[in-house]
Amino acid sequence: MSDAGARPAPGALDGLVIADFGRVLAGPYATMLLADLGAEVIKVERPATGDDTRSWGPPWVGDDSSYFLSVNRNKKSVALDLTDPAGSAAARELVQRADVLVENFLPGTLDRLGLGYDEVAQQNPGIVYCSVTGFGGDNQLPGYDLLIQAVGGLMSITGPDADTPTKVGVAVVDVITGLHAAVGILAALRYRERTGKRQRIEVNLLSSLISALANQSSAYVTAGVVPHAMGNRHPSIAPYEVFAASDRPLVLAVGNDRQFAALAEVLGMPELAADQRFSTNEARVTHREELTLILADALAVDTADGWFEILTARRVPCGPLNDIADAVALAQRLGLGPTVEIDDPRRDTPITQIANPVRMSVTPASYRAAPPRLGEDNPAGL
Repeated sequence: MSDAGARPAPGALDGLVIADFGRVLAGPYATMLLADLGAEVIKVERPATGDDTRSWGPPWVGDDSSYFLSVNRNKKSVALDLTDPAGSAAARELVQRADVLVENFLPGTLDRLGLGYDEVAQQNPGIVYCSVTGFGGDNQLPGYDLLIQAVGGLMSITGPDADTPTKVGVAVVDVITGLHAAVGILAALRYRERTGKRQRIEVNLLSSLISALANQSSAYVTAGVVPHAMGNRHPSIAPYEVFAASDRPLVLAVGNDRQFAALAEVLGMPELAADQRFSTNEARVTHREELTLILADALAVDTADGWFEILTARRVPCGPLNDIADAVALAQRLGLGPTVEIDDPRRDTPITQIANPVRMSVTPASYRAAPPRLGEDNPAGL
């Protein structure tokens, strides 16, 4: 594990103040990434209950849900009733000194509370205002990740077949949208640095998902092909799927002809690479079923770890089907430092979290504070 320790240098975003009105995952993920890079993030929460994810357990770490802990480190928490004059005044004071405001309420909610973009921009002419919604514009549909995976097409291409739509095992649309929000915020800050002008950013879950569908959405808009679920196979690459080794599943992700020739040689069947059915990727995709039967028999004779060692040495992309514990252990063995320990004065032992994946040589991510207790940074009198 990596120890948080003292920050060796100022963060890239030191001095940046973010008023974080985000909840659940997309907004909080974006602001945590920016907080890790040095920004001061003040999280505005509902009194008594706070962010919804505070109650999303198990699992629990003491009184905290692991869900909430995953996206709220390096932040301060203020509990403000935005419908109460005192709470509204405190929120306005925060917004007036902030560089960035992030929110993911239903469209129009903050306008009714006097914290919409037009009003905030009058109070703070340099504000970068980022709104995260489910469906963009003024659409009032609530944007939960599972819902977006369904209506956005992701579940139609995920699962064993077209009759078994399946969600991805994490709220991936929220995470993707959070990344898009962070990129937009940084771009707007760079523009403000050059011109002094404020800007509003709008990202929504549906558009973010359609963009992230990449080759699959491109297949439809460019070629009229509507993709469907293919289990663990790839529509345009073969072999690119899960096989059964002698002990557990193994993934092959062969992306070019050189890799396939190396695979065939390791398996003791070099003639496969010259076979017209398999000599090119297009041919392998066309004759996928025949190729899969041949490879399945050959790969069943050794363990997943055995094939991993042998094939990786020949630069053939493959690996065993890991669970999350195995994945963290692999990252640790590779020297990636996947975890970090953060001191928390409220606990007897440090809290362990997944590290920020961005590696910066001069201004690295820092881990200054554990996720906050609800309202622990409230202004005096609130």
